[in-house]
Amino acid sequence: MPTPPEAEKQHTGPEEGEQPPSMSSHDAAPPAPHRRNPCCLCWCCCCSCSWNEERRRAWRASRESRLQPLPSCEACAAPSPEEVRSWAQSFDKLMHSPAGRSVFREFLRTEYSEENMLFWLACEELKAEANQHVVDEKARLIYEDYVSILSPKEVSLDSRVREGINKKMQEPSAHTFDDAQLQIYTLMHRDSYPRFLSSPAYRALLLRGRSTSSSEA
Repeated sequence: MPTPPEAEKQHTGPEEGEQPPSMSSHDAAPPAPHRRNPCCLCWCCCCSCSWNEERRRAWRASRESRLQPLPSCEACAAPSPEEVRSWAQSFDKLMHSPAGRSVFREFLRTEYSEENMLFWLACEELKAEANQHVVDEKARLIYEDYVSILSPKEVSLDSRVREGINKKMQEPSAHTFDDAQLQIYTLMHRDSYPRFLSSPAYRALLLRGRSTSSSEA
């Protein structure tokens, strides 16, 4: 009995052009060439590109190891009673003192606003950098850590300052975040500093200084 044409077609397999050939692991198409910063030219906050991912992770880990955990007052040069009292004279004196910044940063942590000090310190570090390649890298990390709306450590900046940063990030410099740094400095001065001066931590330092002065008298 002759084989029906339909059955014959089933056993012959797909004709050329009907179905693409299977591809083994050796025949797989090569990966697309790596492109630098394909989605970050606009510096949008939703950017998720993987530019130099390993280098960014290494730099961030290095920075976190320097900042965490908080240094204690003993780890810094112990402030004199006069220096501790001077912190109440002006916010500038507090921020110019390494021990003062350490104590104030610890206070900010209790208020869940430590990112303000971390951002300010990162900007100071950026302004001291002369190597443009390092400036580019650090500016990107500061943006991702403290300016991006996706960051859990985002600082509070108004729309004008944010827009200015987005424009400056096209060609980052050591002073890209100057306006933002000043805004956060002002926020800490007006908002956190008065509470710090009346905090138990600062009052304990004042009492310790008085006890030391009395014992030396």
